[in-house]
Amino acid sequence: MSTTTAHNDLPLHTHKRSRRTTANRVFAVVHSCAILALLYRHALSLLHSTSLTSFLITLTFLISDSILAFMYSTVQSPRMTPIYRKEFPENLKRVVKESDFPALDLFICTADPFKEPPMNVVNTALSVMAYDYPTDKVSVYVSDDGGSALTLFAFMEAAKFASHWLPFCRENNIVERCPEAYFETDHSRLPEADKIKIMYQGMKVMVNNVIERGKVGDEYITGERERLAFRKWTDGFTRQDHPTIIQVLLDNSKDRDIVDNSMPNLIYVSREKSRTSHHNFKAGALNALLRVSAAMTNAPIVLTLDCDMFSNDPQTPHRALCYFLDPKIQSDLGYVQFPQRFRGIDKSDMYASENRHLFEINPQGMDGVLGPNYVGTGCFFSRRVFFGGPSKFLPPENPQLGPNNVVDKPIQSPEVLELAHHVAACNYEKNSNWGSKIGVRYGSLVEDYYTGYRLQCEGWKAIFCNPDKPAFYGDSPVNLIDILNQTKRWAIGLLEVAFSKYSPITFGIKSIGPLMGLAYCQYAFWAIWSIPITAYTFLPQLSLLNGLTIFPKVTLFTISLSK
Repeated sequence: MSTTTAHNDLPLHTHKRSRRTTANRVFAVVHSCAILALLYRHALSLLHSTSLTSFLITLTFLISDSILAFMYSTVQSPRMTPIYRKEFPENLKRVVKESDFPALDLFICTADPFKEPPMNVVNTALSVMAYDYPTDKVSVYVSDDGGSALTLFAFMEAAKFASHWLPFCRENNIVERCPEAYFETDHSRLPEADKIKIMYQGMKVMVNNVIERGKVGDEYITGERERLAFRKWTDGFTRQDHPTIIQVLLDNSKDRDIVDNSMPNLIYVSREKSRTSHHNFKAGALNALLRVSAAMTNAPIVLTLDCDMFSNDPQTPHRALCYFLDPKIQSDLGYVQFPQRFRGIDKSDMYASENRHLFEINPQGMDGVLGPNYVGTGCFFSRRVFFGGPSKFLPPENPQLGPNNVVDKPIQSPEVLELAHHVAACNYEKNSNWGSKIGVRYGSLVEDYYTGYRLQCEGWKAIFCNPDKPAFYGDSPVNLIDILNQTKRWAIGLLEVAFSKYSPITFGIKSIGPLMGLAYCQYAFWAIWSIPITAYTFLPQLSLLNGLTIFPKVTLFTISLSK
């Protein structure tokens, strides 16, 4: 076991090797020998084929089993060095003063108020706004890539509710700080909980009524500030063609909750879009958030969250800081990834939505080498990671967007808002390094996998943080159509990486070594599992009809014993 301690010998985190490591390696060697023997047998059968039919069937067997052998090697690579980590967030405040904690910029992305209900996004935002963290160091940015007035309205109501919800959570030491999840449990022990629940249900009904109507009526607009915000939705406004909208809903230098504590920043962002520009979907939205947040707050730590992935533990940032504040590893630590956990999955998990190999088992193995892959949500980044490798800093075209720039003006000052609007323009990235060398990387539909892979190829390391209490919970697809659409997008995006100049089988193995390269190959070539699976649907029947054997015959020796 390895322990990292602070100056006063209090451990911040420990890690130990899995006891199954040796067994995994022996298992891999034995099975590899058996696979090589089978491939050798296929090769001999191919050379001794007596007809075209037998030649083609044997060749198909050889190709299918070769693909299976390659994918087997990629599956085994993360199992060679798995490790288990443990953090001690209770020691963090004894080591570092709370006033010295780094600021956090929390990114939440949504795109369609009808496919991604705004109340789900609101619950996610409220759960992270209520972190046990200094509120003057927390800024929540909501990226609405659909540019919907409905989503903005939901967050205007959420900002009002937050002034009651945040102190309620702090004063009662609530653990489940997602309102929807909390009110699903028994809360009768707290007399004030009923009052908060009534407020929450009232907000929920109001937001859902607006969603059903498809527009924000005048009766829901209570102030001139809100009225001015909604005037930006003109007749020519569409989700594919609209100007930049940045609305500061909460400002920690001005807004206070009901007990007079400061509120975290809450900023609504919808980047500019034009029909003539390419928008790069979620990756483009994240890069716009990186630039807008740099102009407004520029926190050194960035959390990315899907709109339905709410926080389940208010101590989660402290767990990430146990690694980011460790001087032994912080120089090349790029990100701390938490696993995705899902609720609402039935016991049989009919559509295999839990994906434990993807979100837990493989990252645990990769953590023993350079760290897990980025899975798109539940990940704390060092902002520095988006600007070149640990030893090669690539400055952005505007120094004010650099990770070391200090924003010394209020977030609602004209200079700050002007810069924020400018960097969210749809043409801002033209002739720049955004998406290619800095920021979230373009070139694949699975921008999370591709970005994490490229960052590790540049020299960054990562940490897999898997506490006993899940840090985040989300919703998974629960019907076949959604599963198929998600699988199709993943397969296409991964193949885009597999057959690019940054393919893990060539560029990856050269940059990050064979174990990590093969681990990333497992994802990149995931779609080719379909080739041997489809082949084995027909080959046994064809072999039987043509009198061919699939596997070697077993020779029986009869030994006669005489008296």
